[in-house]
Amino acid sequence: MSGHSKWNNIKRKKGANDAARAKIFTKIGREMSVIVKAGGPDPNVNSKLRDCIAKAKSLNVPNDNIERIIKKASGEGDTSTYENCVYEGYGPSGIAVIVECLTDNRNRTAGEMRHYFDKCGGNLGAQGSVMFMFTRRGLVVVEAEGKDEDEAMEVALEAGAEDFNAEEEVFEIITDPNSVGEISEAMSAKGYNVVSAEAEYYPSTFSSIDDEAVAKMQKLLEMLEDNDDVQNVWHNCDNLPEE
Repeated sequence: MSGHSKWNNIKRKKGANDAARAKIFTKIGREMSVIVKAGGPDPNVNSKLRDCIAKAKSLNVPNDNIERIIKKASGEGDTSTYENCVYEGYGPSGIAVIVECLTDNRNRTAGEMRHYFDKCGGNLGAQGSVMFMFTRRGLVVVEAEGKDEDEAMEVALEAGAEDFNAEEEVFEIITDPNSVGEISEAMSAKGYNVVSAEAEYYPSTFSSIDDEAVAKMQKLLEMLEDNDDVQNVWHNCDNLPEE
């Protein structure tokens, strides 16, 4: 969950095979559909849609796909209904985990989440059981190659960013979770390649676990990522292998 690990996770997603890429497109499509139905199809008016489009583009979702999703969701023919569910629990060795889902069957999804946690040596918790250990923030990640750090920081801060970190290959821009789209657009307009733009839950403390627990934690994350209902997963483990 540290900046460097986050960047490696982004690279893994961007380089995913066709099957994994299709699953990413499905998840983004579901999220975007819910946002359009709630706030309308115009990203200039619907700030959540603007942020979701930025996230989709950072994961290489084609513009044609994005336009098709928005058009379908805003039409009368789309009868799909999804609700947002946030699950909290403890993974192996007490690692705090937050799972954000969009589901058309809350009972099914809750049962699956409980099964995953139990199978991997953890347990699903009640609402609020781990949320207090995380802070909601916006994170925009841009490529650093060929860019001056001071100039990038100036652009970010002028656009309203709260903090700026330089990693090995990228610049991380911390912002209010409602300003992700605005910051992303500002950086793109200045010629920066945005590789990730989304709101996230960032842990206030991190934990290291032993090799046996690491293997179980990796299994839990794989099971969660393979579930179409799961949109995002956050945790406070800081010693998972980088891929």
